Amino acid sequence: MLRSYRTPRAVVRGLNQGSRREARILVYLMLACALFFVAQWPGIARSAQLDESQPFEARMSGALFGVMFIAPLVFYGIAGVLTLLLRVFVAKVDGFDIRLALFWALLVVSPLSLLQGLVTGIIGQGPQALATGIVIFAVFLMVLVAGLRVALEAALARG
Repeated sequence: MLRSYRTPRAVVRGLNQGSRREARILVYLMLACALFFVAQWPGIARSAQLDESQPFEARMSGALFGVMFIAPLVFYGIAGVLTLLLRVFVAKVDGFDIRLALFWALLVVSPLSLLQGLVTGIIGQGPQALATGIVIFAVFLMVLVAGLRVALEAALARG
């Protein structure tokens, strides 16, 4: 995963040449979602302390439902839309390659989201949390675009 920060295309290319099983990329997605959930804990604890109108447990259960049950469906939908767009405008890409690129990009940035969770929990919402979020989004886009390029290269090689 650390190599993905320096050479994302090489990492995704290596992952793409591995076993092509949906279960493997589903594990990437679920691990990323689990880390996103853990990253929310400090912010949830802070907001529960500042506003006691909604208990901590209710906030945690809502976050758990959203991140572990709804987010994977949304990410599969995003992967489907990306696949359709690339098939229409660029090439005949494989949906598996697109899902691999998206889910791997999410897994790569999930440790960074833990940092943002700490920033939000300790400092609260503000310029520091925004700057951290911008860095995370930039890394996500970098890894995603590299993965999409690998998917396009694979589609062109297949003909």
